[in-house]
Amino acid sequence: MTSSANTPSAAVVPPGAAPTVGNPALKKVPRHFRDLLALDDFERHARRRLPDMIYQYVAGGVETGRGIAGNFEAYRQYTFVPRMFRDVSGRDQRTTLFGHTYHHPFGVAPLGGASFVAYQADIALAKAARAMNVPMILSASSLIKLEDVHAANPDAWFQAYLAGDQPRIDRLLDRVAAAGYQTLVVTGDTPMLGNREHNTRSGFSMPIKITPKVALQSAMKPRWLLGTVAQTFLRHGAPHFENTDAERGPPMMSSKVRNTHARDKLNWKNVEAIRKKWRGNLVIKGLMSPEDAFIARDLGADAVILSNHGGRQLDHTVPPLLTLPEIAAKKGAMKVIIDSGIRRGTDVMKAMALGADFVFLGRPFLYGAVIGGQAGVEHAMHILRDEIDRDLALIGVRTPGELDSSYLRKTG
Repeated sequence: MTSSANTPSAAVVPPGAAPTVGNPALKKVPRHFRDLLALDDFERHARRRLPDMIYQYVAGGVETGRGIAGNFEAYRQYTFVPRMFRDVSGRDQRTTLFGHTYHHPFGVAPLGGASFVAYQADIALAKAARAMNVPMILSASSLIKLEDVHAANPDAWFQAYLAGDQPRIDRLLDRVAAAGYQTLVVTGDTPMLGNREHNTRSGFSMPIKITPKVALQSAMKPRWLLGTVAQTFLRHGAPHFENTDAERGPPMMSSKVRNTHARDKLNWKNVEAIRKKWRGNLVIKGLMSPEDAFIARDLGADAVILSNHGGRQLDHTVPPLLTLPEIAAKKGAMKVIIDSGIRRGTDVMKAMALGADFVFLGRPFLYGAVIGGQAGVEHAMHILRDEIDRDLALIGVRTPGELDSSYLRKTG
């Protein structure tokens, strides 16, 4: 699939590379995107469009917020030691995972409930990822059928929240395999939901209750109310949790809560059984400790995603960047991927210098969907792509694979 008409630079830029400074194609950015110069800008603009309860649902962490803050601080602990007088022409970001060569070393992390934040957001994210040739992970907590997302992007991955109930797991695996997914992501950091106090304060609940506070917030954000909620109900009916099990889940606004029981029973024996049954790529997500990463490796996982769920589960968790080097040093043939706290090309470079094979981001791409649908997501990806290209040149390397810890110093 080629890039859409709103990505003019794709026609003049080779795969994996970014346009050089002064390229006329850069001047064709739509007017309403011109204030979006960095990924942090997307949050600021999206917040203006969303009711506070929806914004807090996306942006918030748990309890004191130290999980989120720690992720950002971890990247600030490292500084670069760039090398000079090297020929850095012909820079190339292409990175291979599971036999597929992606144009850039980043992808879209799973985003639960995304299509209630932006209209058909899972489809927009999937199409943008396909246009940019980067991976996109569909969340089990999505509101669009996994089969429909796969049709929009046959290379999408599927992320499962599983209960410790093997027959129930097996039925879901059969559905995911029948849909054509090649990569399964099993998340381990949600035996129960974290203490998200910000949701209570803002009025967000699951299922959503139409209280006077919620109604007022919604009325004050008509673009979201009409453009996301009304369009969803008019065109597709009441949104359901479509993919938490093999069977369709309850409506998002129903008094029937989605089926989340028995997740606290999920254990490594279930992972072992999944590995025996699942014939595709198996990725274990939500790990932070080296011990858990090595268990996953020994059970035959093809990759792990080091993640503290973006600071949304247990407060004061270790930033995964800090355990990355130890895990990467003993990964064997397993790929080591990381998310949580990445907002700049320099963050991507730091993670890869410390041993990451790939990175994922979530919130900035969802904010892109809020602002401009697929085009907004692609614009966010263009910004990150261009930052990575510039950073490679300034560090003194041509590809992310050339990076190692010699390019970094830890401060403080």
